[in-house]
Amino acid sequence: MAGVGSAVRRLYLSVYNWVVFVGWAQVLYYAVTALLDGGHEGVYAAVERPLQLAQTAAVMEILHGLVGLVRSPVTATLPQIGSRLFLTWGILWSFPETQSHILVTSLVISWSITEIIRYSFFGLKETLGFAPSWLLWLRYSTFMILYPTGILSEVGLIYIALPYIKVSEKYFVKMPNKWNFSFDYFYTCAIAIGVYVPGT
Repeated sequence: MAGVGSAVRRLYLSVYNWVVFVGWAQVLYYAVTALLDGGHEGVYAAVERPLQLAQTAAVMEILHGLVGLVRSPVTATLPQIGSRLFLTWGILWSFPETQSHILVTSLVISWSITEIIRYSFFGLKETLGFAPSWLLWLRYSTFMILYPTGILSEVGLIYIALPYIKVSEKYFVKMPNKWNFSFDYFYTCAIAIGVYVPGT
């Protein structure tokens, strides 16, 4: 039974990694095509749906850690995925004014290259039991460039969104209300900038 369970686990993780790999490959292809065809202003519109699907699929990785399918600690996975979802839905999707900024292009390209390498690495490990040394090298070498460009793009987009957040008051909860609770999304995002780098 243990052998069957291990085989099912490997099959599931193989399929998961390759499906998300294809999603991120789509994101990169659409981003580069849009950038070459019409400039950075059209990148978000070209990648919006595959980006949302590929990034939201990462929620499964939190569940994988919780149920023991993978060894990655949830305490490490949760902040990274949480920050990515925050950018994808809480900034880019929620505030269209940010979508044409050039930082969207650097964000999407940094994320997609990173994830294409990562998911292909884990996909090969689950499918074949190993990954080639060059892919391992890529995984840890490209990190030195793509991590800073990704982080700077994320922080920059939150900062750019702040005036629109303040004016729109979207996601604000004001007093008085029956819960006796208030929430200011503007200050939450401003604080997030301060804790963003150590949190990711």
